[in-house]
Amino acid sequence: MISKPRLAFSFTSSITQKNDALVVLCAENFDFTGELQSLDQKCGGALKRAAEVTNFDGSVGEVDVIAPTGLDVARVILFAVGKNNQLTGLDFTKLGACLFTILEQRKITSVEILTEGFGDASIFEFAHGLELRSYRFDKYLTQHDDKTLTKLCDVTIVCSNYEGVEAGFALRAAAAAGNRLARDLVHEVPNVLYPASYADVVKNHLEPLGVEVTVLNEQDMAQWGALLGVGQGSIRESRCVVMQWRGATTDQNERPIAFVGKGVTFDTGGISIKPSAGMWEMKMDMGGSAAVVGLMTALAKRQSKVNAVGIVGLVENMPDGGAQRPGDIVKSLSGQTIQVLDTDAEGRLVLADVLTYVQETYKPRAIVDLATLTGAMIVSLGYEKSGLFSNNDALADQIFTAGEVTGEHVWRMPLGKEYNKKLDSAEADMANIGGKRTGGSITAACFLERFINNDTPWAHLDIAGTAWPEGGNVLTGNGATGVGVRLLNQLVADHYES
Repeated sequence: MISKPRLAFSFTSSITQKNDALVVLCAENFDFTGELQSLDQKCGGALKRAAEVTNFDGSVGEVDVIAPTGLDVARVILFAVGKNNQLTGLDFTKLGACLFTILEQRKITSVEILTEGFGDASIFEFAHGLELRSYRFDKYLTQHDDKTLTKLCDVTIVCSNYEGVEAGFALRAAAAAGNRLARDLVHEVPNVLYPASYADVVKNHLEPLGVEVTVLNEQDMAQWGALLGVGQGSIRESRCVVMQWRGATTDQNERPIAFVGKGVTFDTGGISIKPSAGMWEMKMDMGGSAAVVGLMTALAKRQSKVNAVGIVGLVENMPDGGAQRPGDIVKSLSGQTIQVLDTDAEGRLVLADVLTYVQETYKPRAIVDLATLTGAMIVSLGYEKSGLFSNNDALADQIFTAGEVTGEHVWRMPLGKEYNKKLDSAEADMANIGGKRTGGSITAACFLERFINNDTPWAHLDIAGTAWPEGGNVLTGNGATGVGVRLLNQLVADHYES
């Protein structure tokens, strides 16, 4: 089920001219000096003439020189990056993604990229962008045409400190592997990916990487009334998968940071059924769980020096004769009772029991949960940013900063008693929705907060809009983005490793 990387990267200090194309990165107001000057001389000044004719100065666009005389490559592309000294690592990642689309359009299968004059970090972030944008989910295509195939496969990065760049890229490649896995899972079809098969995928993938994986079945979760209620209408039994990475070097018994993911492998809405138009997209309602599995992959692949636990609740929300009804009252693992007014507000029920379990079992020093939780989040923030809710300012600030670095942006939203009271019920400890539609993302987050111990730093990420954004985005193109993997990998690297 897990796809392989599309691109094979190599790093060297000198140009070989053994590829289909040579790309030269050019900053604004660049000069024909060094390697570029040598190349230009070999082709009789063709590169410089082409730049002059098109007014190319390194600030925008690209120049494509086809079959330059004197060089062994079929084409040379001058690729502008703009003001080098003003660009961030994220800018270079986006530029790498943009270059991929250019190379793909030209059906180039192998390329060398000359990066003379750029810093090591800029170079490996650029390569990271190429890798992120190269992803395609074409598992079920039996007949390919030129538009669906990713032609590019071999990428050679030419730089002076190639060993240092390669080492930096290896860390980014671990994050890219986790991101790719998350996108595979989100794209996978619901007749193939359901709770039991999903649990098998996680176990088979992560255990060889050194992650301890435990799968809880419905008998193990007998007291999890909130989670089990969601899945009771499906012929597919529910599961919970616990993933432990013990990487802390200073204290093996250090309390872990916990990551919790909503894994509704298909969401019809249950008895409160969704409209049929677009319902097929609800295979992506496990995007939060996919991010957690992808994150654990990234931490293991780069041998992160952290103790981390990832836990995902896996259910299928279906409307049969045994399904949960609007008006039912269930008892959660925490002992709190919940009146289910809307069976399509199911993700919070899954998370409630999982959040209780992870706190009781692992006593984490912080918890971050991710969920494609509310359509209201898309109304609030669109497809560009995930909603961030937290009971801890320091944790919220750390996540926000990690989002700015990785391009998986978040925006903090409020919590508070005035929203929380909307969940009060006359017949149970709480209802699963806040009554009116207003503030739906906030009341959903307030619901989750009721299952968090007061002294536990906690953050909730509503990724409903960013997990599968309409129109795609620069870094990942169309379809699933794997949002959360790179963001939380950065969070761990910056603040939680020993």
